[in-house]
Amino acid sequence: MKTSIGTWAYTIGPYADKPVDFDTVCQKLSDLGYDALELGSFPPHPNPDDLPTKESRQAVVEKIKSYGLQISGIAANLWGENLVDAEDNSKYVAEFKRNCEFSVDMGIKTIRVDTVQPPTIFETVDYATAKKRVVDTWNECCDIAAEYDLAVTWEAEPGFAFNKPSEIVEILDAIQKPNFGFLYDTCHAQIMSVVGTRQNGEKEVFECQTEFLKMVGPRINHVHLIDSDNKCHQDANGEDETSSHPPFGLGILDFDKIVPAILEYHPADGWWTNDLCFWDDAWGATETCINFMNKLNEKYSA
Repeated sequence: MKTSIGTWAYTIGPYADKPVDFDTVCQKLSDLGYDALELGSFPPHPNPDDLPTKESRQAVVEKIKSYGLQISGIAANLWGENLVDAEDNSKYVAEFKRNCEFSVDMGIKTIRVDTVQPPTIFETVDYATAKKRVVDTWNECCDIAAEYDLAVTWEAEPGFAFNKPSEIVEILDAIQKPNFGFLYDTCHAQIMSVVGTRQNGEKEVFECQTEFLKMVGPRINHVHLIDSDNKCHQDANGEDETSSHPPFGLGILDFDKIVPAILEYHPADGWWTNDLCFWDDAWGATETCINFMNKLNEKYSA
């Protein structure tokens, strides 16, 4: 598996006021031997607004190549849109299409989506309506992405609506587009399927996340590898938000169980992307994470 890391870890959360510039990120990833970066396409890193032309985008692509790196995927900046509570999805779809155009110009093959709103949204939008809006919108987005030869991958999180295992499977079953799949994040999977933080109603959990993995395995089209301490990152009010992302070795996950189970499904795009989102010292942990993934590759490579 080729190795990558999400650049959003160096621009949001603890790094929002002190983002690491893109050239510095590329240089460090190159020096450490990463194969790629996964682009968080919001300022100050490359994004559709700051790179409005094909020429400006191609210049960044060439820069990335000069460091010996590829781009494993894109986390599009759709968080300013509404999805679950939007009666009209046209604004979301238009922004999604704009990010598809950007992705193609950047040579990216996989675009990430999430349900945008927190699980508390069900207090104001009933479940059936919410599900229909998500399914209808993503079906439309998948058709758009197909025109650009892009795969769409859904990253479910405890901080977003539809975070129970059965709810996730319902959405996956309802969207049968060949270019749509599930982003399996080992940290989010732990919180959603073993801990059950931020689930509505009765908790739906398993003893091990591999049980959840079996449910979604055939639909996995992208993988994020990161440890879990069974806790959530907390927002400014001290409330649980989404999964914390401790570096490998600072959590409790048994990757000797999880990785072989993931590899049974041979994720189509061939990437392992490390995700250090919201970790206080993501920059410092970048090296330990590539070392850990390299050891996994040595152990489990065919």
